[in-house]
Amino acid sequence: MNLEFTNRGAELKELEAAAKAGGLLVVFGRRRVGKTRLLAHWLEPRGGLYSQAIEGAKEIQLDQVFQDVKAQLETNLVPKTWAEFFELVSLRKKPLILCLDEFPYLVASDPTLPSVIQRWLEHGQPKQCLLILAGSSTRMMNDLFLNRAAPLYNRARKLLQVKPMSYKAFCQACHLDPTDMQSFNRFAMAGGIPKYWEFVEPAQSAVELAEELFFGFAPYLEQEPARILRDEGIAGMNAISLLETIGRGAEKPSEMAARMATRQTNLSRLLQQLLDASILEREFPFAESARSTKKTLYRIHDPTLRFWFRVYSPHRTRWHRYEPAEKARLLHEHAATVFEDFCRSQHPDAARYWEGNLEFDFVRLDKPGRVIVTEVKWRRLSAAEKAQIKDSLKETWQESTLSRKYPSVEFEVVDAGALAADRSGTESA
Repeated sequence: MNLEFTNRGAELKELEAAAKAGGLLVVFGRRRVGKTRLLAHWLEPRGGLYSQAIEGAKEIQLDQVFQDVKAQLETNLVPKTWAEFFELVSLRKKPLILCLDEFPYLVASDPTLPSVIQRWLEHGQPKQCLLILAGSSTRMMNDLFLNRAAPLYNRARKLLQVKPMSYKAFCQACHLDPTDMQSFNRFAMAGGIPKYWEFVEPAQSAVELAEELFFGFAPYLEQEPARILRDEGIAGMNAISLLETIGRGAEKPSEMAARMATRQTNLSRLLQQLLDASILEREFPFAESARSTKKTLYRIHDPTLRFWFRVYSPHRTRWHRYEPAEKARLLHEHAATVFEDFCRSQHPDAARYWEGNLEFDFVRLDKPGRVIVTEVKWRRLSAAEKAQIKDSLKETWQESTLSRKYPSVEFEVVDAGALAADRSGTESA
């Protein structure tokens, strides 16, 4: 399915502001989130210079970048160093936008490049020039631009993160009914990554999409975790093993360590790397501080990666022997976790809460001293079913220590009908 570029409103606005101001703009986001398409779409009508870096020796990379942009530099000179390349850029008298995509590849081959760019920004960059440095590796981009010791620290006008897109955008781009549970079941596999949406067809079932993306012959996403980890510079089988463990239900560090037959302290560095790469997210119970609580859960953040480790990896050998009902059940159970995230995201201050054997899908402040406790069900409920679940929720709440801290409380049950009240953005691919 070919998707048209219809809107990235907030990002396009930031690019326009950067073009007027000049200087340095940093654009980053995970692979296939749509950075390159966004930049190409914006640069083309403005005559911007664009080069996507390759992996290779610095001499080959320099030649590649120069060949990509030399037609607009209006010069017969051939640069032998990055300093000479940027001197040639400075010779152009017209307003200039230069974008170097996959910038971490260039730095990996020539660690002096950030210092070269720092000097050029301070002493050689023309006033009407915008330099855009883009990259997929969240960890490397953070190291290059947010590390106080890095040459380019605090040099960028802005760091623009291109984030995964919303469920509403998914339905808009793929021509699906956003109130249909089957639409959300498909989103739970494709997530907010527009590149994956190209495999979605309106008449396709969720099971058919699963087989297209994951379980069919040479599936598109078979090697996706390895590619993402490679982009982030996270090497070795330990990362895959840890994600396999989390995907199969071990959310606490102690559970992960037990399943991997290692010490919990041995996982600390790897967990931090996966957090820095936005592959994992860390959760703390509602009303508890990260500084004071030892209660910590880790989850795979991206819906597609979560599906890979929760459904695809454990079931890939047996999948083709399953009956359609069993396949649908696995997809439904995975979509339920994504739907819970979806509902929680409608309230920025909401968080899960757990203690002992008790757990609430999320709790949020309604007003000072008063909370709303929510139970999420990934199905459509009758009024009687909602009332029964709410009564059970009240009983469970009275057993929690949180109930003594917040005696003023309201209970709600959210079902699949919440899809019709989606308040997320309307941006598209």
